[in-house]
Amino acid sequence: MLTDDGVPVEAVYEPCTAGSGAGVGAGSGARTEAVADTPAIVVAHGFTGSVDRPAVRRAARVFSQRAAVITFSFRGHGRSGGRSTVGDREVLDLAAAVGWARALGHSRVVTVGFSMGGSVVLRHGALYTGGAPGRGPRYGPDGFGASDASVRVPERERRTLEHSGAHFGARTADTSAAAYADAVVSVSAPARWYYRGTAPMRRLHWVVTRPSGRLVGRYGLRTRIATEEWDPVPLSPVAAVPLIAPAPLLLVHGDRDPYFPLDHPRMLADAAGEGAELWLERGMGHAENAADDALLARIAAWATGAPRA
Repeated sequence: MLTDDGVPVEAVYEPCTAGSGAGVGAGSGARTEAVADTPAIVVAHGFTGSVDRPAVRRAARVFSQRAAVITFSFRGHGRSGGRSTVGDREVLDLAAAVGWARALGHSRVVTVGFSMGGSVVLRHGALYTGGAPGRGPRYGPDGFGASDASVRVPERERRTLEHSGAHFGARTADTSAAAYADAVVSVSAPARWYYRGTAPMRRLHWVVTRPSGRLVGRYGLRTRIATEEWDPVPLSPVAAVPLIAPAPLLLVHGDRDPYFPLDHPRMLADAAGEGAELWLERGMGHAENAADDALLARIAAWATGAPRA
């Protein structure tokens, strides 16, 4: 799988296991119709994750009971190329995966992201709206969101909204129109950038911003991290969520999350308004490693049952 800016990304497609024998012996037309009727879930892992991590594979196994599943490794992770930008250019990786799901014939695609991936699905849901029913560009010539004048969209992000193919040096806009999500699920995501209010987040900032930390990231965490700072700073999660509607949005957060306390999901829910549903999970820690099978099954049920935008 190749992103719009030319980064190779490893990805895995798994068909839905429910009624897996129904299409055997059927003609190509029947198989195409069956794929179109089957929703697809695209999983966006957290920082230092990859398609091979046990928690990601477990999520894929549970989700595949209700939908086809695409898992992938963000840039700088696993066997993908490039370097991690910790949530900035990763929106292009997710867009490529969503575009692939639609190219395979799935008419309904839901994104589910964890931690860093949770912030990426929020920004992707706000930026990639071309072709989505009832949605379109939400910005004016001055960069303000048309649906919320308090949201300023950076110039580079507006290029993504316009699907010009120029965002991040992209070479083509062919995948952009098909890269929107029909619904968005964000698990354990931050509400704002540069948060250092907990010890785990202070350690993460050391890994990302210090040369010695990036060495630990590369050799200890198997994550290759870019040295450049964000310029411009991407649209923040709390600024992105109002732009996702009318697509359904589910926010999931554990009350024992050691990275982001509960003010983060509450801030996101308040910013999203009536278009979002918030699940505060008792006893849950952080991201995919803390999501048990029961919660994953509930997320899959929501993702496949949420109404279309």
